[in-house]
Amino acid sequence: MRRKTTIALGFCTLITGLLRAQVQDSIASSPDKLEEIVISGQFNPQSIDKSIHNVRVINRDQIESQGGSNLADVLNQVLNINITPNASTGKSGAKIFGLDAQYFTVLVDNVPIINDEGFGNNTDLTQINLEDISRIEIVEGAMGVDYGANAVSGIINIITKKSSDYKWEISPYIQEETVGSEYDFSNKGKHIQSLKVGHKFNDNIYASVSFMHNDFKGFWDDRKGKDYFGEEDLRGHSWLPKNQNSLKGLLNYYNYHYRVYYKFEHFNERIKDYNKDVERNSNPIFGDSNPYANDKIVTSNRYFHMLNASGRLKELLDFDVTFSYQKQDRDVNSYNYYIKYDEKTNQKHYTTLSQDGFYSRGTFSNFINNDVFDFQVGYQISDINGFSSMEGNLVTSEPISRRLGSYDAYISSEIKLTPRLMLRPGYRIMTSNVVNAHHAYTFMAKYVFPKGYELRATFGMAPRLPNYEELYTYFVDVNHDLQGNPNLKPEKGKTVFVNLKKIFTIDEDFEIENNFTARWMDVSNKIELIEISRSPKRFGYENVDRYRNLGLTYLSQITWDNLNVGLGFTYAAYSTEMFKAPKETDAFFFTPQFNASVSYKLKKAKTNFSLFYKYTGAEYRYLLIDDIKGQYYIKGKSEAYSWLDFTIRQPFMDNKLNLTLGVRNLFNIKELESSVDQPGVHDTGGASGMLLSYGTSAFFKVQYNFNF
Repeated sequence: MRRKTTIALGFCTLITGLLRAQVQDSIASSPDKLEEIVISGQFNPQSIDKSIHNVRVINRDQIESQGGSNLADVLNQVLNINITPNASTGKSGAKIFGLDAQYFTVLVDNVPIINDEGFGNNTDLTQINLEDISRIEIVEGAMGVDYGANAVSGIINIITKKSSDYKWEISPYIQEETVGSEYDFSNKGKHIQSLKVGHKFNDNIYASVSFMHNDFKGFWDDRKGKDYFGEEDLRGHSWLPKNQNSLKGLLNYYNYHYRVYYKFEHFNERIKDYNKDVERNSNPIFGDSNPYANDKIVTSNRYFHMLNASGRLKELLDFDVTFSYQKQDRDVNSYNYYIKYDEKTNQKHYTTLSQDGFYSRGTFSNFINNDVFDFQVGYQISDINGFSSMEGNLVTSEPISRRLGSYDAYISSEIKLTPRLMLRPGYRIMTSNVVNAHHAYTFMAKYVFPKGYELRATFGMAPRLPNYEELYTYFVDVNHDLQGNPNLKPEKGKTVFVNLKKIFTIDEDFEIENNFTARWMDVSNKIELIEISRSPKRFGYENVDRYRNLGLTYLSQITWDNLNVGLGFTYAAYSTEMFKAPKETDAFFFTPQFNASVSYKLKKAKTNFSLFYKYTGAEYRYLLIDDIKGQYYIKGKSEAYSWLDFTIRQPFMDNKLNLTLGVRNLFNIKELESSVDQPGVHDTGGASGMLLSYGTSAFFKVQYNFNF
């Protein structure tokens, strides 16, 4: 009832605002100018040089140059972001400043995406396709005031395209890619097809629909697929096959006064898990066998609805209000597969995840017509109902449905003390149905020196709320005792970022942009999985650890005629204080990271050559070992590696037809020796191989842009 009332009141506010809306310059701007504009953390969309945040932008041209098919492909080359793939689940997450995907928020047009852990965190980056993306905005540091809990290390905001200069846009493309050296049309490689159709009905109404099919056949490596039943354990794949389908729709109305748009997406994914262990099922009487394996197919569906309106309410205020309803479920079909006869028996269907969530965010600003002082107030509501259960737990019990809700209000102001100095303090109060009220604070300052040097400083405090697994996990049988803790407290994250930026313009064709950032991060009350008792062996979640990160980052972008060169370097010191661990285990470790990109376009042929390189230094961490020798700590290590990609883009027929050829992972990195990223932080150890990639792969993409 409360949700229906909230939605009804929201729509009433929305309609009232639309009926009385007046001029808002940012809405009237041409969509093609948005490449120079950022929206993340802003009162209103504005040019990047006027933003008080230091926003990093990956534009559409950079996305096309990399030839990526999903968000993980693009972020793989970004400094301070480490992609963490999981071959056994097919998912890819990310780390920012050594903190995993629970500590930053992934948004699409300022709206977080529902996933296994809630809204916006631990998002599987391979499930976010790029066909309708205009640009990607990255803001580092605590963004809790603007985007709520769990934005401790920053946000990644994906901005989609919402208009066009053409009456019709029809853009089909196909992309074929090898998986390492593996490729054929039926059983190996990656095969992508996409079609987008956009129509501009008049100067005010634009609609689009797109469909993408991504068929990843898995990485076979030394395995032999689902039909193998030899003596060795070589059945199945090293990297699970998966098939994705994404259908998106957009209806956008805009004029000089306001804009309102509705978006829809249905995402479907099927992951095929062919068990490597084969039961021989021998018949001694007849001397033959009928081998079978216990296989399963995991199907995920995500439904996304979003309604947004923005404009100016008479001469009173600017508003930007969003309502979103999202649903996600994950179903498992397990069965015995008789390999010789291609038969399935003993099929079982069950659901391991079912969640539906409501999200709303509203901001209201520009209450007073004053060039010196302005303020913004806002609210954010998220409410998720459903369950997430381990498969083994479903054998003995029904999953228990839980509800996670948060209800926030916030205020921030912009104060221009002088034409060169701007201050922005902010505060958010967060209430929840699972934890006590908590708070987020930010204080930002920007100063522009006489020669164009821009100095930005940000201090932020943002919490991370315990997720569903940490609160409600219950997995108890004769071999396991792992239970969540509903009494967990939010983690506390503090960050300080200082950024100095300067653009040197040598002449109209030669420009150098330099960015230098120093940071300090501290996360206390960190939630970890610990051993509660040894006999009987029992595990649970507690607020026990602390994480700190100090770092320096330098970024440079050089533009000279048709040549673009990007260089970046970061050096980090990080420390983890663990529960009941010896003092020396909280020592600081140091690691570097370096990236470079070079892009050159031939003037006459318009051929574009791009090279992307990234070096990731070794990572260290102390781990608790529990074996026959007892319990003791060792220093774990994940080895360093380098990644190199190369692409060529060639337009034909006056840019209507575009061909992209590329090679990923030219150094053929596959597996890293690692004892750092192991499941179960305090109860494992020993070095093992971490599958990072399937090696060097080649791809080509053909896209036709039929615009008129």
